[in-house]
Amino acid sequence: MSFPEKSIRRMGLTAAAAIMALAVAGTAAAQSMVVRSTGPSAGKYPTGTKLKSTDKLTLASGDKVILMQGGKTRTLSGPGTFGATGVIQASSSMGTTVTRMLSPSPMRPRGGATRGDLPEPAPSEMRAPNVWLLDYRESGTFCVANPATLMLWRPNMEGDTALEIESGGKKATVAIVDGANFRKWPTDQVPLQYGVDYRLSGAGLSKPVTVRFAEMGAIPDTVEGSVDMLMAKGCTPQLNRLAEAMSEAETAGG
Repeated sequence: MSFPEKSIRRMGLTAAAAIMALAVAGTAAAQSMVVRSTGPSAGKYPTGTKLKSTDKLTLASGDKVILMQGGKTRTLSGPGTFGATGVIQASSSMGTTVTRMLSPSPMRPRGGATRGDLPEPAPSEMRAPNVWLLDYRESGTFCVANPATLMLWRPNMEGDTALEIESGGKKATVAIVDGANFRKWPTDQVPLQYGVDYRLSGAGLSKPVTVRFAEMGAIPDTVEGSVDMLMAKGCTPQLNRLAEAMSEAETAGG
């Protein structure tokens, strides 16, 4: 075999390897991840499940699964059988939603999350407009972005209310006055510690709520990183809040 023939063959092998690498990368990029699953089949597709492009999801009536792929969400509702990946249309509202929900410096808009031209929902249906705001109605583990600026949030701004916080023999009463739905965590009276249970009561809660804080370090700079971190730390309420907001932005985007 002559030198030119060897060169051509070598170039062909190199090109084939490059194409294979791109194919593998494309397959990996096409993977989806379950970020929320509710309904009768929720146990089959728990949060965090990684799905290959060839996987199928069989959903029953009442099932709802939110998948994330490439920083966007895709909502599947049963009954039916669906492919794990699909064409996801870019939505201008999606980028805005992700930025708002994951901003390390939460804004303070009136009420809850915005829903386009839809009428404002009842307070019981509202959620905090940023994942780093502590909605004191939600029990479970909460990932803290900045302990020094942790803010409590309530879903309306009407009337005065008082939230009782207790932990380790220490107690504080946080007053949220009419016209406000934010109040800073009372660090001086009840220091914020990780891995410690805090009992929250009053302020319209039907029963006490228990919250435990998790340290998370630097905020990830991608939505995938944020989802992975929230799952790894067990901060389910925040993960659900983010997934629901992205799902609504997906629907609003058509």
